[in-house]
Parts: sequence; C-alpha cells; structure tokens
Amino acid sequence: MPDSAWLIPDWPAPAGVRAAVSTRQGPGVSEGPWARFNLGARCGDVPEAVVANRAAVRRSLGLDRDPHWLQQVHGVDVADVDRLADGHEPRADASVTQRAGEPLAILTADCLPVLFCSTDGRAVAAAHAGWRGLQAGVLEAALNAMQVPPAQVMAWLGPCIGKASYEVGAEVRDAFTAFDAGAAEGFESTRPGHWLCDLAWLARRRLQGAGVASVHGGGFDTRTDDRFYSYRRDGAQSGRFASLIWREA
Repeated sequence: MPDSAWLIPDWPAPAGVRAAVSTRQGPGVSEGPWARFNLGARCGDVPEAVVANRAAVRRSLGLDRDPHWLQQVHGVDVADVDRLADGHEPRADASVTQRAGEPLAILTADCLPVLFCSTDGRAVAAAHAGWRGLQAGVLEAALNAMQVPPAQVMAWLGPCIGKASYEVGAEVRDAFTAFDAGAAEGFESTRPGHWLCDLAWLARRRLQGAGVASVHGGGFDTRTDDRFYSYRRDGAQSGRFASLIWREA
C-alpha cells in the first residue's frame, strides 16, 4: 500500500480492527477536477472511472469483498449491513457491523467522517457528520446501533474542514446552542451574523456527552490540505474521499 495513497488512523484500536482513509494520490483513474481517486458516484465524474476507483479500493487494501457504500443524505439513519442484501446501497448516513470482513465506507469532502469500534473489537461503525447530521444526532444513532455501552467504544475523527476555513451563519450556531448552550464554545465570531465553526470540536463534545471517553483524531483541514477533496475549495465538481473501517476475517 503506497504511503501517499492512504492515511492510516493513529488510534489504539484493538487487534483485528483495520481502518484507512483514501487520498487523491490513490490508484485511481479519474481526470479533471476529480483527479485522481474520486470515490463519489454523485459528483459528476465519469461513472466508469468511479467503478474502477472503487474496485481499486478493494485491491489496494486487500479486502475480501467490496466496501458497503451508502447513499448519504445528511440524516441520522444507520444501516445494519449484517441485514442487507449484498450489493444494496441504502439511504443512510452511518453503518454498523458485528461481522468480520464487512468493510464500512463513508464518503466526504469537508464533512466529518467518524469511525467507531468497541474496545473488544467485536463491533465497528462509521458515520457521516456534516453539521446537519451532527446536530440531529447521527453520532448518537451510530452508537446506539452498535449495541455496546458507550464507555466500551472508541472513536476516531477523520479529515474534515477545519475551524479556520469554515465560516457559517447564525442558523448553524443557533441549531447547536438550542440543543446545548455549551456548544457556543465551538464557534468564534468573525463578522455580524457569522462564526467560524469547529466541526471536530463539536463532534468530540457530542461523543463525550454520550459517554464515549476515548476519542481520537482531529486536527485536519480538508480545505487547505490538498490530499483531500474539499467542496468549499473545489466547488460542485469536488470529488469524494472515503474513510473505511472493518474487522479482519
């Protein structure tokens, strides 16, 4: 696995739990604004290129089967892939499995990917947390679907847009502070009606509030780090990178 192709999470996951995040330098064939390892099928890239790129994920990571991809809609639904028909791509923003050899995949380009595993390595989950999903409770929904006490879960916060790059309006700040007044610490005023939003900090707060004490990762900024696709940097033709987690068979 070329070092430039994948970012490997640095967290104390138990033996048998594997995770990886794709970068634009991976073994893909996409061209133009999607060059070269775009894994998103709904951002305008040539469909055949996306199919080839997704096949390269399996080869590059040595997976026994294709990852479980989702139709992400900024919601809170969680797909239990152990109950899905093979090849089905559900509308959901998180997925969970207790089986070995079932890779879970989350696509992002500024939103926050969060990977979960139980401390005994028997359950893994992945979630897509844009600000809407995060505020609505997608992380808590993923935790509930794992059927593991939160104190026995660890989480890793993947690459997302950083605070310095993420200016939002009052509707975003109000949505979080209406639920939790302390969430105001995750926002920094810039100009009237606008704030810098620390998405990773807000996620860490929500996870810790749910009882997850072991939270790792963070410190990325997809808008300024050209290893990753960024919707705010690249616009509507931005590609998508994947964050994956699985139990080894």
